[in-house]
Amino acid sequence: MKITAIQPQKNHAERLNVHVDGAFRVALAAEIVLAEGLRVGGSLTEARILELEARDQTWKAREAALHLLAFRPRTAAELRRRLREKGYAPEVVDGVVERLGVTGVVDDSSFAEMFVRDRVRLRPKGKRILAQELRAKGVDGEMAQAAIEEVMERENTTDIDLARQAAARWRPRPGEDPQAARRRLYGFLARRGFGSEAIVAVLDEAL
Repeated sequence: MKITAIQPQKNHAERLNVHVDGAFRVALAAEIVLAEGLRVGGSLTEARILELEARDQTWKAREAALHLLAFRPRTAAELRRRLREKGYAPEVVDGVVERLGVTGVVDDSSFAEMFVRDRVRLRPKGKRILAQELRAKGVDGEMAQAAIEEVMERENTTDIDLARQAAARWRPRPGEDPQAARRRLYGFLARRGFGSEAIVAVLDEAL
């Protein structure tokens, strides 16, 4: 079978339509066409077309992954889930995510540190909740704990410091009974992952 035309798609210049024996046969990423040396007059077999289509699926999945990462950093697990939701085959998704990990584009450790740093600076929460949130995003438990300890040491802060910051954003209700306010503040801080030691340490000063 002979390639009779290679034409850019009207609305997607990065993709090319390849015509074989006078009829459209397959759409491929331009970089694949160039890398494979496809040209008008060249020949293709059915097996070769299947190989090219498989490579194109990988290219599409990689582009989709980069598009997702452009919005915000993601863990490998998050990226896998989103790509599978988009309909890409598991083996394609795994290959793409693995390669992005090798190049450092996807890095769970860096993600965990950034996530904890943002929480510490902007939305103070306790270590327990931070670890839960990271695990929910697919970060390994040991990696999550290491990131929490490292960031808190780097930021020169402790659970008590963060509990104090969180408590500063809490307000008692007008005319509220002091004991009721105390219980409510305790629950407020507990839900944010602070342990009893940190909570008790800031209750009196907060009220």
